[in-house]
Amino acid sequence: MRRAEFETNDPKLLEALLARCEYGTLSLIDGDEPYGVPLNFVWHEESLCFHGSKEGRKMEVIAHNKKASFSVVQALSLIPSYFSNTRSASPATQFFISAYFDGVIEIVENAEQKCAMLSALMQKLQPEGKYDPIEASNPMYKKMIEQTGLFRLLPTAHSLKLKVGQNLTEERKTLLIEKLLERGEALDVLSVELIRKMS
Repeated sequence: MRRAEFETNDPKLLEALLARCEYGTLSLIDGDEPYGVPLNFVWHEESLCFHGSKEGRKMEVIAHNKKASFSVVQALSLIPSYFSNTRSASPATQFFISAYFDGVIEIVENAEQKCAMLSALMQKLQPEGKYDPIEASNPMYKKMIEQTGLFRLLPTAHSLKLKVGQNLTEERKTLLIEKLLERGEALDVLSVELIRKMS
């Protein structure tokens, strides 16, 4: 990573990012062409799990090359240039947290494993419940389980990047925190929390 000051190795930060972000981008290689697919996912049993059709380009590409990467980004506060008390546009930036994974895709066929993955995805996207548990023995889900493709990316490497002003002086960080709290948006509160955590 070129900007080493933005790299972090905090597993709790990674898990929080993966829990908050609803979708990421799966990157595949289709022959000699790149192919990116935005999709919902869940971090489950140390792998990135997602679902989709058993037919189509994604399945064809995976059948020929199971190597893939996956990226997830959460935008944090947009930092306008005037937060630096200047008329120059140069200080304008965007804070963010991102994760990048390399790995190998496994197609899941076992009905119980598929149910566990779908249950984890539902718990993430619909935490309030209000649905019958996804079980292979439930006739309501039999057809859906058979027809839905379930996949997981088994990571071989990953990186976590967090940009929240680590390269700023303490004086500029103090000013920035003041401006963010004054603006007071939800992402500003999270950004301030992360600035303080990384200081």
